[in-house]
Amino acid sequence: MTATTLFYIIIAIIIINFIADKILDALNAKHYNDALPKGLQDVYDDTEYKKSQRYKATNYRFGLLTSTFSLLLTLGFLFFDGFEFVDNLARSYSDNLIIIALIFFGIIMIGSDIITTPFSYYSTFVIEEKFGFNKTTVKTFFLDKIKGWLMMALVGGGILAIIIWFYQVTGTHFWLYAWALVSAFTLFMNMFYSKLIVPLFNKQTPLEAGGLRDKISEYAKTVGFKLDKIFIIDGSKRSTKANAYFSGFGSEKRVTLYDTLIHDLDEDEIVAVLAHEVGHYKKKHIIFNLFASILLTGLTLYVLSLFISNPLLSNALGVETPSFHIGLIAFGLLYAPISEITGLIMNVFSRKFEYQADDYAKNTFKAEPLITSLKKLSKNSLSNLTPHPAYVFMHYSHPTLLERIVNLRK
Repeated sequence: MTATTLFYIIIAIIIINFIADKILDALNAKHYNDALPKGLQDVYDDTEYKKSQRYKATNYRFGLLTSTFSLLLTLGFLFFDGFEFVDNLARSYSDNLIIIALIFFGIIMIGSDIITTPFSYYSTFVIEEKFGFNKTTVKTFFLDKIKGWLMMALVGGGILAIIIWFYQVTGTHFWLYAWALVSAFTLFMNMFYSKLIVPLFNKQTPLEAGGLRDKISEYAKTVGFKLDKIFIIDGSKRSTKANAYFSGFGSEKRVTLYDTLIHDLDEDEIVAVLAHEVGHYKKKHIIFNLFASILLTGLTLYVLSLFISNPLLSNALGVETPSFHIGLIAFGLLYAPISEITGLIMNVFSRKFEYQADDYAKNTFKAEPLITSLKKLSKNSLSNLTPHPAYVFMHYSHPTLLERIVNLRK
């Protein structure tokens, strides 16, 4: 195989993936104006449903614009040897391969983010603002950007530097050491994400003593689940949308409730949502997802090790001097179809796990408050209640609202 052939295979993968996504998006958009299914007709009144349809249509058109722009930018970068230009620029600052790679990825990542910032700004301050979701200030928006860049440079750059060093020292066996490093980092972040990373962006405060905490503690005792750390996060700082999640293991185990969730739901509904999250924990879904992620990372790194030394990868992107960082970019583009397949499989498992967590909440607490909470959360986020089945299969990590309610009422 020649570098030119590989180049056009990469182009074909990018274009086919784009077309497939747009077909799915279009199929899904055709269902935006469907009548609400029986069982969901109390979620929206006529005015709210029309608002949700406008929100979905607006995001669909905006998504079409942004994804087309991203496609054209990527193709332009490939056809006009953008990677070679950035590689030469990075090499003009250093002869050290690790420093070159860090400069290269720094330019690519930050440059890409700067180019797409107007789109995310428009999404936040025009679309989300128009439909009543946005609570982000311009200051918070740009501070989040800067914090994200710093984290990417320190954490992402540090991990990349060590992986390249592994490659320089061990050759194609680097993947084993890289896998160990990434696995350890993944476990560490699962343990301490809420303690180390979340405070950089949000304020977390312990749930005060009172009726809600008493109800949560009472429920936790009935299912033999020790839960001392319950925190409220200021999600309303950025959006009116609500959420809740578990994080950590052992002594670091905690549940985090968005303040918007506290505002939108009554106490029984909050306990029902929490019971669902406990279900994930009790059914070992968190551990399954963690180790599945680690195994998929190992598989990806192993496949990368088989090809990374081949100069064909760098040459396919128009770069004459083979290097780890250029090969990594080419591999990432070629690996995209496999990532789609693994993502699809993980979504199938995820939807199954959501049913199991719902069943756990139903059997250990009550079904009805979970049903009403799901309806309220869907209404408050103007969710799509009539998605196309193919779109659900390809993209949804959760069953649809209707499917979850049918299951809860069995």
